[in-house]
Amino acid sequence: MDLVNNYSSLLVSMVLGAVLGLAMYLPLMAGQLSLATAGFYALGGYTAAIMSSWGDGANLLFVFLEMLVAGGGCAVLAIVLGLPVLRLQGVYLAIATIAFGEILRIICLNLEVTGGAVGIFGIAQPFDSQLGYLWLALPTLIGSMALVYRLERIKAGRAMQAIRSDQLAAATLGINPSYYKLMAFTMGAVLAAIAGVISAHFLNTWNARQGTFDTSITHLAFVLLGGARTFVGPVVGGMVLTALPEALRALSGISGIPLGLGQFLRDGRLVIFGLLIVVGSIFYPRGLITPQLLGRWSRPN
Repeated sequence: MDLVNNYSSLLVSMVLGAVLGLAMYLPLMAGQLSLATAGFYALGGYTAAIMSSWGDGANLLFVFLEMLVAGGGCAVLAIVLGLPVLRLQGVYLAIATIAFGEILRIICLNLEVTGGAVGIFGIAQPFDSQLGYLWLALPTLIGSMALVYRLERIKAGRAMQAIRSDQLAAATLGINPSYYKLMAFTMGAVLAAIAGVISAHFLNTWNARQGTFDTSITHLAFVLLGGARTFVGPVVGGMVLTALPEALRALSGISGIPLGLGQFLRDGRLVIFGLLIVVGSIFYPRGLITPQLLGRWSRPN
C-alpha cells in the first residue's frame, strides 16, 4: 500500500494517459489523422478551472457537472469544426487540426478569464489525496474501453473500420463516410474533454501549455507505439509512455551516469518520443499490441 501511495500521482497520470490514447484512437478508427485531441483536452481543463472558480469545485457532484458541460461544449465544437475540416484527408487533415489547436492556444493566452499566459491556479480539489483521483480516472478508463469495445462490434464501428480500410469502397456499399467520421471525431473530443476536467483538478493548475503541438504529438505517440488496430494498444501505449519520463528520471539519478546524459534523460522526453516513433515504425509498424497478439476476443466477430 505504501508503494501505491508513493506513486499515486504517477498511477493517476498513467490512467489519464490511457484515456487520452483512446480519445486519439477514436478518430483513427475512421481513418482520420486528427491532432485536435490536445485542443479539446485543454478546453476541458479550462472549463473545469473556470467553473470551479464560480462554484463549489471541491464538490464531486459539481465535478460531474463540469464533465457534462465540457463534454457537451466540445461535442458541439467538434461538430462545427468537423463539418468543414473532415472533408480533408491524411496530412491535410492533420495540418488543419494542428491549426485549430494553435488558434485555441493563442486565444487562451490572451483572455483574462483563462488567466492569460500565467493560467489558472488553485483549482479546487474534490479529494484529500492524489490517490483519490483514481476514483474518477479509473472508471472513466474502464467505461471508455467498454464503449470502444462495444462500438467495434456494432454497425457504426464496422462502418468506421470499413472507411479506414478503403473510404471509396465503403461509400459504394452505402456507408456515409462524412457521418461516421464526424461521429468518431466528436466522440474523441468528448473523451478528451472529460480527461481534461479530471486533469485540471488533479494538477491544481491549468494553462495554455496543456494544449500545445507537443501535447498532440505525445497523444499520437500513445496510439502509434501502442497499436492503432485495437483499442488495447492506445491504453498500453498511454500508460507506458506516461510512465517513461519517471523511469528516465530514475535512470538519470543512477550513480555513474554522465551529467550530460542524465540531463538528456530528464529533459529530452520529446526527442526520445520521436526516436521511439521512428524505431517503432520500422520494427513494429502496427504497434506493440496487435489484434493477432491479443487473440479472437480483441477482434469483432
